Amino acid sequence: MEAGLLVLCCVTVVIGWLLHSAYKWVCPPCKGRLPPGSMGFPIIGETLQFMKASQSIDMPSYHRQRLKRYGPVFKTSLVGHPLIVSLDPEFNRFIFQQEGKLFRIWYPDEGMSIIGKKSIIAFTGAAHKFIRSFTSKLFGLENLKEALIQELEDTMEQGFATWAAKPSIEVNDAIADISMIFNLIAKKMIGIGPEESTELRQNLEAFFKGIVSFPIYFPGTSFHKCMKGRRSVLKKLSDLLRDRLSTPEKKHGDLLDLLVEELQSEKPMIDEAFGIDVIAGLLIASFAPISGTLTLGLKLLSDNPKVIAMIKEEHEVIVKKREDPNSGFTWEDYRSLTFTTQVMNEINWMSSPSPGIFRKTLTDVQVNGYTIPAGWLVMISPMASHLNPTLFEDPLKFNPWRWTVSNKKNTSLFRSQLRNLMPFGGGMRLCVGAEFSKLFISLFLQVLVPKYRWIEIKGGGVTRVGEMMIPQGYHIQLVPTTK
Repeated sequence: MEAGLLVLCCVTVVIGWLLHSAYKWVCPPCKGRLPPGSMGFPIIGETLQFMKASQSIDMPSYHRQRLKRYGPVFKTSLVGHPLIVSLDPEFNRFIFQQEGKLFRIWYPDEGMSIIGKKSIIAFTGAAHKFIRSFTSKLFGLENLKEALIQELEDTMEQGFATWAAKPSIEVNDAIADISMIFNLIAKKMIGIGPEESTELRQNLEAFFKGIVSFPIYFPGTSFHKCMKGRRSVLKKLSDLLRDRLSTPEKKHGDLLDLLVEELQSEKPMIDEAFGIDVIAGLLIASFAPISGTLTLGLKLLSDNPKVIAMIKEEHEVIVKKREDPNSGFTWEDYRSLTFTTQVMNEINWMSSPSPGIFRKTLTDVQVNGYTIPAGWLVMISPMASHLNPTLFEDPLKFNPWRWTVSNKKNTSLFRSQLRNLMPFGGGMRLCVGAEFSKLFISLFLQVLVPKYRWIEIKGGGVTRVGEMMIPQGYHIQLVPTTK
């Protein structure tokens, strides 16, 4: 009798604890009123719904359903973390403006294990300023104007000639290939040649693809491949850095030289682990987002011959103004591009390569009558904001003319769309490579479109899982145009 009563009491306590835990999960403590939304199941939250692939360029069903049900700001839970998702451009700008005051950059623990806890996202203040200064040596305006614009044009010319010599190419891989981007950037960052670059790029690709994967560390999963790629990348960079530190007097004229100088200064603002994570992040950022964006761009252009014709027309105008028609692109040429810039904006806007921008609240934050508790994560989704039909007119229609006010019937809508364009984040942490990316895409179009046409072979279908992907690739044959 007593044993049965004891068992009953234990069962009652366990059930009570489970019910209390479930209640706290469903209704997290808050000093005010939380935004609407669902926390999903304990621990996994709504992760499975979030990770469900959407076989379309449109906003994934996860975002679309919650936007309709809860509005542009809602609560959820992903991989065990309470989270506020913002599809509201006004609130997004507020978050960027309050960096270091109400919010700080942060990622879930799983994301930090991939990106690196010593990376730039984990540091503020002097270290953050050093890294922005450090990266500006390569991606800053001065270097873009004086060196990179001509080097990029030359590598693109060589790369397109290589494409045209093949019966077919897969665009995403071809753009990311060492002949197009990675060889040039890897040489300027860490001083390695083409042979070493190939293996490093493959590991970086596995690293990048796992960033939005479900964090299950089991052989065969994207997360397992990601972490394996990360270890290989960090080992390669660590070996390079240690070799440089052992012979600091030997200069290579790359960014790694600057890192070595800082590490050997009297009071370095960074350590080796931080520097390695930053270099890895910069290498990924130099090719992974751009290659996917331009792959979608070529697919969109193939369905819009009028846009192709206008890019060619703009190119002809620039060439006619040159004293030497065979001279390369100058910074002035780039800045004079009008329609190509509109196409670049449209491609960036439709691709929205970033899966999400994360911040963490430093204190309770009030928004639209709701309270976001201190310590909660906030995820900004540029993709969902860009594809919101209440913010952008016909968001699924490829329309570069939306970015010129002269053709807009509604000037206020045009200004709103321009203000809400944020493919590179915003605020003090605006992507340091934003101008490089804009230059690369614009130059890519100006070098490729006037001299080549492409024949679609297969693929090109878009899938979204937070980020945009083209799982079957986009296979084309590149053919020189005859004049």
